[in-house]
Amino acid sequence: MTEAFIYDHVRTPRGRGKPDGSLHTITAVDLAAQTLGAIKSRNGFGAEDVDDIVWGTVMPLGEQGQVLPRMASMMAGYGEYTGAVQVNRFCASGLEACNLAAAQVMSGQAQMTIGGGVEMMSRVMMGSDGGAYMIDPQVATTLHAVPQGISADLLASLYGYSREDVDSYAVASHQRAAHAWTNGYFDNSVIPVVDVNGVTVLERDETVRGNTTVEALAKLKPSFEKLGRDLGFDSVAIQKYPQVEKIVHLHHAGNSSGVVDGSGAVLIGSREAGERLGLKPRARIRSWATLGTDPTIMLIGPSFAAEKALANAGMSASDIDLWELNEAFAAVVLRFMEVLDVPHDRINVNGGAIAMGHPMGATGAMVLGTVLDELERREMGTALTTLCIGGGMGIATIIERV
Repeated sequence: MTEAFIYDHVRTPRGRGKPDGSLHTITAVDLAAQTLGAIKSRNGFGAEDVDDIVWGTVMPLGEQGQVLPRMASMMAGYGEYTGAVQVNRFCASGLEACNLAAAQVMSGQAQMTIGGGVEMMSRVMMGSDGGAYMIDPQVATTLHAVPQGISADLLASLYGYSREDVDSYAVASHQRAAHAWTNGYFDNSVIPVVDVNGVTVLERDETVRGNTTVEALAKLKPSFEKLGRDLGFDSVAIQKYPQVEKIVHLHHAGNSSGVVDGSGAVLIGSREAGERLGLKPRARIRSWATLGTDPTIMLIGPSFAAEKALANAGMSASDIDLWELNEAFAAVVLRFMEVLDVPHDRINVNGGAIAMGHPMGATGAMVLGTVLDELERREMGTALTTLCIGGGMGIATIIERV
């Protein structure tokens, strides 16, 4: 089997996912085009050198629909020869796109690909696509469907995490992200976003608050208590997990992933393609895995996916130098660290989605690139990137520096 290598990655800064956010006036196709254009120009490959682009978008409708990466790539100066496909695996769409792009290379059916994604959450709201999970009574009843926030609070209640536990983790995320920005850790990979006049509208992640404290977060009211109590979702969850006498609501806007806009892209190819284009590989993709878990608690997939990816690679958790887990909710990361015995100083070392936000279709590609940069900065060898996924799934990818 052909090996797949990561040659480069870029991402945009993440803008607040509201009408007053700095990226709100940028369309999804424009943001994707700027991202694809940046990775093309900085690597100097030609218009026809990429075989296919695999692109994640979780709400692929309206201005984010119609196989957006096909239009974005041509707007970015790629040739008509370059194909594109849009994929949706909920929050893992960006990493799924990278894995599928790598699979084309590993199977020998493509030489150079791009995996990535975009989500303009200020313009196409989360949940705009509808779907049966929460809407169809038969489906919702059968699956004991609850919103993700209820799942997060169920997770915390089931495993005994306190409000101070989740808030303390959130503070660390903000502090680490602020430290990374201050020390230039993201400078080589984050591209400025410009408007139609070429004026820069955003250069840094917009939601990082490095001065936040546990005391400040303690003043925020839980976001999902009313939803669980008044709409009955607590009862639905307890029907599935009767060992939980009561769901204690702990998660709020300060310890959950932020709603933001953003885009990211990862250049993936064979060794031969890289040599032909004069590019030096930065990492090899060792393995990846996806799987399903219970759709009610929903957020426990990362540890299972990580174990599966490790088994696929013939590795153990002790072989991984750095871990990157999307911070959907603080309890998700606390549980992952507990299950795999991962120390806090080796996971999400430059902060995560609690501080910087979670542009759903792009996040997986962003965190894959982030951990690669950190491997290089620390001169370490291996990393595992993973995300929890709506509906009860997990995904993980292992890379190794070369």
